[in-house]
Amino acid sequence: MAKNDGLSEAEREAVKERAKELRAQAKAGKNREAGTKAVREAIDALGDSDKALAEGFFEVVGEVAPDLVPKTYYGMPGFANDAGKIVVFMQPAGKFGTRYSTIGFEDRANLDDGDVWPTAFAVTAWTPAVKKKFADLVTKAVS
Repeated sequence: MAKNDGLSEAEREAVKERAKELRAQAKAGKNREAGTKAVREAIDALGDSDKALAEGFFEVVGEVAPDLVPKTYYGMPGFANDAGKIVVFMQPAGKFGTRYSTIGFEDRANLDDGDVWPTAFAVTAWTPAVKKKFADLVTKAVS
């Protein structure tokens, strides 16, 4: 029986990727161009179905929340506030071998709705209805 150290190979790679990201982001500061380049490279490296979702995600957030800065988050496309903290990100299905991609919001997103509310959403296809849903969610998240 193999010893389980708590992290899968994909998770270990994500942690290494995050350390590399943090070094690059520290060098770049709040440089929007550097963030956009890193996110575009992350999207370009995705498989076809994940890439289509990531492209839609990137477009919507850029349109409805232009003050958020593109920034990778564990190698995944994301967007941060002016303090450099991730607000919204996309976890591609292929990254961890899951059956769907996820768009998630960190605790700084203004999605509060009573005592319980969703902060992550499974996404299998980027449709006009999905685009509208996420445009509304991102708008609320940054309000």
